[in-house]
Amino acid sequence: MGDTAEHRVASGKTWRDFCQKLEAIGETVLSTELAGSPIDQAEGYRYLSRLTRIALDMHVENADTDFPGFYAASHPTAKIGADNPDNIYMNASISGAQRYRITGKRGGVPILSFGTKANRYAIDGTMASTGEIDAADMVFAEDGSFEIIVSKTHANGNWLPLADDSSMLLVRQTFLDRDNEPPATISIEALDAPRETPEPLTAAKLEQGLQRAAAFVEGTAKTFLQWTEMLQGEQLNQIATTDQTMFYKAGGDPTIFYLHGYWKLAEGEALVIETPIPDCTFWNFQCDNIWFESLDYRHHKVHVNKHTAKLNADGSVTIVVAARDPGYGNWIDTAGHEHGTMLLRWTGATEHPVPKTKVVKIDG
Repeated sequence: MGDTAEHRVASGKTWRDFCQKLEAIGETVLSTELAGSPIDQAEGYRYLSRLTRIALDMHVENADTDFPGFYAASHPTAKIGADNPDNIYMNASISGAQRYRITGKRGGVPILSFGTKANRYAIDGTMASTGEIDAADMVFAEDGSFEIIVSKTHANGNWLPLADDSSMLLVRQTFLDRDNEPPATISIEALDAPRETPEPLTAAKLEQGLQRAAAFVEGTAKTFLQWTEMLQGEQLNQIATTDQTMFYKAGGDPTIFYLHGYWKLAEGEALVIETPIPDCTFWNFQCDNIWFESLDYRHHKVHVNKHTAKLNADGSVTIVVAARDPGYGNWIDTAGHEHGTMLLRWTGATEHPVPKTKVVKIDG
């Protein structure tokens, strides 16, 4: 039988290699001094399990670029890179050698954007943009329906560029009031698929998918842990990042200005954030854990946006990060955490004010 993919799968070697790689990743990630409390450690292992779920979706279940389908690389129970609680994320695996058609209906979502990416999280922690189109620049039919051609060569109408190394399509639906704004419905198809149905799974494809999945888990976890360590050293209880290069290289939306920070509070303390609001299509603030996951927005008030915020008389906003509601400003619940990361986004803004922050006592 020899040293073939079929033999490695049949003997169990492919699976053992995958499991051993995940074990080694756990040792590396959880060795950080940042994960010093039981909640950090528990969430760290959960984070790796979540990244594994995402990676298997990405590299095994949805890896066929001739027959792409949408899956979510971030959602309420699986999160990457300060995922936006106001977003629905849709991802699809694509190839720069193909052409694709996206069709759908706009719905009531205020902000809708499409991007092609060179997904290199597993290699160097980047996800460079290879093409972008936003609903503000698209043509829609009267009923809200639309079509986008995704290709390397220019196409008439709505066109989303591809590059040779494009490997992912990312859709962001951003809501102000999700309960009352119907999401867009979107589908994707390859225009030059060489066959009518996908080929059956082979040992070689499984092995390749598992190898890529493990590499994605490692690359993603290490990338955002490095971000947290950087922010801990440079921006303790501050939101002051202005160089956007790192964020865009990691897949950030070019219409968004990102202000990241690291927060740490003792018992009875609160972080007060005060900032003017620029003219923008959207803004929000969120609290994340040390793994760059948004805190549990299903059950806690961990973010505030342009629609939900209570503004001050002068149009500015006061945000208060604390374990309990201090009775003023816009309270953000730390949800049982003593430290973590945080993010303020300005979308479509021409000015990008940097907030003032201070730690205050709210008990005693």
